Amino acid sequence: MALQLGDIVPDFTQASSEGEINFYDWAGSNWVVLFSHPADYTPVCTTELGSVAKLKTEFEKRGVKVIALSVDDAQSHQGWIGDINETQNTTVNYPILADSDKKVSDLYGMIHPNANAKLTVRSVFVIDPQKKLRLTITYPPSTGRNFDEILRVIDSLQLTDNYGVATPVDWKDGDDVVVVPSISTDEARKKFPKGVTEIKPYLRLTPQPNK
Repeated sequence: MALQLGDIVPDFTQASSEGEINFYDWAGSNWVVLFSHPADYTPVCTTELGSVAKLKTEFEKRGVKVIALSVDDAQSHQGWIGDINETQNTTVNYPILADSDKKVSDLYGMIHPNANAKLTVRSVFVIDPQKKLRLTITYPPSTGRNFDEILRVIDSLQLTDNYGVATPVDWKDGDDVVVVPSISTDEARKKFPKGVTEIKPYLRLTPQPNK
């Protein structure tokens, strides 16, 4: 059965570009972004891995560790990392799992049997410190991922976990947020001293509470 939101993700031990990794031990108490690739030396993934290297400090500010996966072996990864560093003007600064036996791909349901199995291993998993799956996105092989969007979702998850709010369409850190329906307007006015704007009884906005 495919992993669903709220599931505890499976642990695994697998080789990587930085040596053998036990996933739970490596993750510790951090949030994790696990993102997969069909193979080494693929053009779209080369740009993605470079982008994540440049964004690593943004992930770290949010308490997030990043780890990639490709279905080639660790030796192949080392050559590909050299190409990524050269062509993307960066330094890959996180591990790439060597999933040549597709153990992790199968555990996490990354292979879609009704499409080309190799090309469809392009998924993103956001996992919280309790090892629960909080977001999954699977992209087609022709479309590069938007890691700014993944950072935006992590901002939303971390905010909404700690306050009685949700984030509206196109929300970005610092924008107004939505009061969840389980909180009455009277309660909301006490809970959110910056003010509550009632557009409809079910649609109330308040300034982001942690700003």
